[in-house]
Amino acid sequence: MSNPKTRPGKAAPSKPAGRGRAARAVTAEAPEPAVPKTAPSKAPANRAERAAERRAAIVEAALDEFISRGFTATRIDDIAKRAGVAKGTIYLHFKDKESMFEELIRTALVPMINRLHAPPPIGGSVRDMIEGFAQNFIREVATTRRGDIVRLIVAEGPRFPAVADFYYREVVSRGLAGMRALIELGIARGEIRQKDLARFPQIMVAPALIAVIWQSLFSRHAPLDAIEMFRVHLDLIFGERRTA
Repeated sequence: MSNPKTRPGKAAPSKPAGRGRAARAVTAEAPEPAVPKTAPSKAPANRAERAAERRAAIVEAALDEFISRGFTATRIDDIAKRAGVAKGTIYLHFKDKESMFEELIRTALVPMINRLHAPPPIGGSVRDMIEGFAQNFIREVATTRRGDIVRLIVAEGPRFPAVADFYYREVVSRGLAGMRALIELGIARGEIRQKDLARFPQIMVAPALIAVIWQSLFSRHAPLDAIEMFRVHLDLIFGERRTA
């Protein structure tokens, strides 16, 4: 039987050939639908930046609390309140007060100590390098809030040996090693005559520590020119500078 919708002798109706070719041409030539370009993912970066800012705010608040209350009396709640974050947020970054204090040491003091391990500039003397380090230490530590970190360790380190151990490992031992290397270089160059000084690099840095302690306890009674004191100290070790 023939298809009732198709009369005998007639072909089934078809789409105009031109329209099909045009449609195929459009399909072939038309650009693919524009896929929105994925913008550089800023969300993770923003999250990381916000987390870093929050961490820095916590560390700053911790320093404020440690200075005003002392390490022992400072509570995590006090730090959270001063930083403007929830107490739980602090534990996302730090496990306890000790780890926050270690972060203060790591960020405020360790980079400065690392400078001691840089070689002296070409043509520069060992004395120049030690004097430059001392001036930076006095300006950036002894007379700033960084000095409060050192004073807190001196005052409360015996009750918190883990913090004192961290400070010794990250700051003191590195500082002494760097200073000993400079002293040995000074001896080798003939700048330092007392060879036993290399055994006691603490002698070289003693004025810097005196400046830190003096600043907090006695500066209101007798202001100390710590930089000039250090110059006199270096004169005793290297000999007085010759003036033209």
